[in-house]
Amino acid sequence: MRLRLPEERPAEPPTGYKIAHPVLSQDGGRVGFVGVSLGGALPYGVVDEARCVYGLRHRAPHRRCDCGFHCVHDRAQAEGLLCTAEHRAAVLLEVAVLGSYIRFERGFRYARQRVRAMTVGACVRSCGAAAGVLTEADWGRPGWHALQATCADCARGRVAVSLTAFARLAGNGLRVRAGQGAAPPPSGAGVDELAAEAAFLQARLDWFQTRLARLVERGSTGHDLGS
Repeated sequence: MRLRLPEERPAEPPTGYKIAHPVLSQDGGRVGFVGVSLGGALPYGVVDEARCVYGLRHRAPHRRCDCGFHCVHDRAQAEGLLCTAEHRAAVLLEVAVLGSYIRFERGFRYARQRVRAMTVGACVRSCGAAAGVLTEADWGRPGWHALQATCADCARGRVAVSLTAFARLAGNGLRVRAGQGAAPPPSGAGVDELAAEAAFLQARLDWFQTRLARLVERGSTGHDLGS
C-alpha cells in the first residue's frame, strides 16, 4: 500500500522568502536571478517554472530529487543568510509559491514562482551607503552578467542599471526596494573632538612660548653679568 502525502489547496498562494543574485542579459534587454545553491547555474525570471538541475526529464519538484525552487517561511531567516561572506552581495526576494509544492518544516520546494519584491542591501563597496543602482559584478553566467548593489558615488565609471530600470525590465509588477545603508555621520560629528584637540595644542604652544621666553631672559641676564 502506497502512502500518499496530504494535499493542500490554499485560497491564496503561500508566501516565501529566499536570497539570490540579480543578473542582466548580455544584450541588456532582460533581467533575472540566479540562486545561491543548487539552482545557481540556471537563471530564472520573475515568473518562471523550475527545471531539474540534473537534466532529468521529470517535473519538479520530484520527491526523489532535489529539483524545484526553494524558499523559507520566515523572512528573518532568509535575511540571516545575507550575513555570511559568500552571500553579502545577494538580494532578498519575496516570492509567491505557485503550482505543486512540498512543504517542509522551514520552507517549500515547489514547481513555479512569482517574485513579488526584491530588497537590495547596502553598497557592497567599503562605504556601506544605501544602494541606488546595480552595477556589474566580477562574475556571471554564460550570457548573463551578475549585478551587485552599489551607491551612486561608487558606481562612477562602471556599467550600472538603476533600480527603476531593473523593475521595468523585469516586468510582472516586480517591486524593487532599497534597504538601509550605513547612516551618514551628523554634520557636526568630529567638530567637538577637533576643537578640543586644537585647544590642547594651543595650550601646549603657549606653555612652550612661556618657557622659551624665560630661557631667553635668563640667557640675556647671564650674558650681561659676565660681560
